[in-house]
Amino acid sequence: MSKYRPYKLPVVKAFPNLKVQKPRISRLVIFLCRLLGRLYLFLFWGVAKILLQEEEIIFDAFKRALAGESRCIIAFRHPNGGEPQLMTWFFLFKLRALAARKGVKFVRSPHAVFIYSYEVVRYGGWAARFVMPNLGAMPIHHSKMDRKGMNGIYKAIIEGQYPVAMAPEGHVSYTVDAVHRIEPGAVRIGFNAAKQLKEKGEDCPVEILPLSIHFCFGSWGKLNMEMLLRKIEKVCGLFQRGRKEIPFIERLRQCRQHLLEVNEKRFEIKGDDSLSFEERLDKVINAALKTAERMMNLKSEGDFFIRLYKMRQLCWDRIFLPTVDNFDKMTKVEHSMLDLGTGEAWYISRYQELIDFCWYFRVPLPAEDIPLSRKIEYVQNLWDFANRTMGGAFSDRVSIFPRKVIIRAAPVISLSERLPEYNRDKKTAVNKTMSDLKKAYLDNIKGFQDC
Repeated sequence: MSKYRPYKLPVVKAFPNLKVQKPRISRLVIFLCRLLGRLYLFLFWGVAKILLQEEEIIFDAFKRALAGESRCIIAFRHPNGGEPQLMTWFFLFKLRALAARKGVKFVRSPHAVFIYSYEVVRYGGWAARFVMPNLGAMPIHHSKMDRKGMNGIYKAIIEGQYPVAMAPEGHVSYTVDAVHRIEPGAVRIGFNAAKQLKEKGEDCPVEILPLSIHFCFGSWGKLNMEMLLRKIEKVCGLFQRGRKEIPFIERLRQCRQHLLEVNEKRFEIKGDDSLSFEERLDKVINAALKTAERMMNLKSEGDFFIRLYKMRQLCWDRIFLPTVDNFDKMTKVEHSMLDLGTGEAWYISRYQELIDFCWYFRVPLPAEDIPLSRKIEYVQNLWDFANRTMGGAFSDRVSIFPRKVIIRAAPVISLSERLPEYNRDKKTAVNKTMSDLKKAYLDNIKGFQDC
């Protein structure tokens, strides 16, 4: 009898739709975050020190917002996945003391309420469903109308006591030193809030505070980068003794090439060495998206991200069923049919995970002399490429702990000052503000000195 044991596939079950409580500020949950928050952040950042740069901008923006002299939208970069948790803890438990050292006093304890996608409480488990609403965080859908969610966001900006934080990149972007795209949602919401305040006769400016997150690594990070690269080489069948003597960039290139060829073979794409890696990966992305859409019986039409978000939403809606009543009264046969649909959605979502990551991974190989932080970032992303190729998801991402985490601010962008321009030509005003926001992020990148 053969000793071969097939890979054990996950058991995927359908669930009734999740119910998330209304956002509120719970003192008990804030106490628990103070008690356990730093331990939780260890999962993302280890024992890294969290520091501010251009701190006067942050202090002034919070001082105005907490005093009701402005309405602040914190537009933060989201390259890693743990930024909202990091900033929530930092604003609650560190910001006030740091500001006091500079002679800045707040009228109330600082906090920020975060906007998050409904998917977060689905894959985040019971802890996310308990903590996030009790810290005032508000859910929103990416791909379907959510009037209730939008009304809650506007109310928080116009009437709330705290800044509202959201990621204009839409979701995790995987790259600290590049801004691949910005969605218009944050800017549009800000302009509409400014317009509503103006119509109510309130002379209170709406501001966007751009924040970026940067990482500093030391010798421990370099060691872990080498260990992760070896892991990648092993899953690619490239690892062997003496391989460390091959130039670092060549090792990356060989792993990347193998993963690209595996994906091309999977989607029956003929490899073309005359094309760049980015062009070949683009073909993989399009083939994967069309394959997933065909499996979901969707038409392949429209903007790339609209298609991607729609597919992701439909997959989640087959796992957590928003339109099924009397879930507990169904027969076993009916439950089994729903489980089959859920299993199909789970496998289709493997394509979505691959597509989402690869769109951001269309970048050239790093140079040999780049800073350590950028080398580590590329190796982390190369592992993600391997992981998504093997059917993994964001939850399988490997994070190498930094030595320091830097929160860096850029000057605020006043939307109220731009409101006349917005009233004349909404599209032009939104595009110009998005361009200025992107420039603020790029200036932060240029101004950051790797440590």
